[in-house]
Amino acid sequence: MARLDDSVADLLSVDGALGAAVVDLDSGMVLAAGGNPGFDLEIAAAGNSNVVRAKLRTMNDLGISGGLEDMLITLDKQYHLVNVLRDGGTAGLFIYFVLNRATANLALARHKLRTVANQVRV
Repeated sequence: MARLDDSVADLLSVDGALGAAVVDLDSGMVLAAGGNPGFDLEIAAAGNSNVVRAKLRTMNDLGISGGLEDMLITLDKQYHLVNVLRDGGTAGLFIYFVLNRATANLALARHKLRTVANQVRV
């Protein structure tokens, strides 16, 4: 089991990592954060909670069963990864992970994100 701050620190050790946060899906409130992505991570996390909720509503409207695992948003110079936590005490949370597109290995970063997500406990 990993504390939230430890999970963020673990993600920030990835090559190209710019920022990471553990976020409450309902409120958009950041529970733990770190790094310096060049923008306000708390505002971005709150905005991404709206994106995740919209996707979940759309899945429901379409009758798509199952859960939302992750989302990838590709910007000109960054990758933004969102991993929705669904296990027991972490349900209702997501991890928001920002990477430098020029220096990060997306496959390795996604693998690390899944590993960290499976270890997060509140």
